[in-house]
Amino acid sequence: MKFWASLIGYQLVWFAAVIGAGRGLAWPGVAGMLVYVACQLALARHWKTDLSLLATAVVFGLLLDGGLIHGKLASYAAPWPSAALAPAWILALWIAFALTFTQSLTWLQTRLWLAALLGLIGGPLAYLGASRGWQVVSFTEPAWHALLCLGLGWALATSALAWLAGRWSAGAVPLSPNLQGHAP
Repeated sequence: MKFWASLIGYQLVWFAAVIGAGRGLAWPGVAGMLVYVACQLALARHWKTDLSLLATAVVFGLLLDGGLIHGKLASYAAPWPSAALAPAWILALWIAFALTFTQSLTWLQTRLWLAALLGLIGGPLAYLGASRGWQVVSFTEPAWHALLCLGLGWALATSALAWLAGRWSAGAVPLSPNLQGHAP
């Protein structure tokens, strides 16, 4: 995927997940993520990197969003498969976001401070937008506690995903575009 396709694809997954969750459905976000992942992996130069980022993002989502749930700082609409875990639609967003680090967000791989800053600001803003626009996440008062946790968690996760994408991509051998298996 090229820069814009990756960025637009991620945004489409975000809207599918949030609008679906707003209607009590987890499957639109999961389905959108599966299409996005299939396209990403079909065109990936380093598919092992993408799969590793995908798995890492699931862990980050379970820890951060699951931590908010267990800490009673936030609750989510469409909590499938369990109200005690991060919902599937949130994990779908984490997965789609992680895959942008090998396409549209590759420039963050060498700018970890900027990745952290974007996570610190962008993470809570995305949750606020989802909360106010579609009522899919609710914060326990005072809401700033949850937003602070989100900001710090997303700052760490965004910089970690950028760093891991750069590290894993640098060590990977690109896939050959020809059928004979020779490197270009």
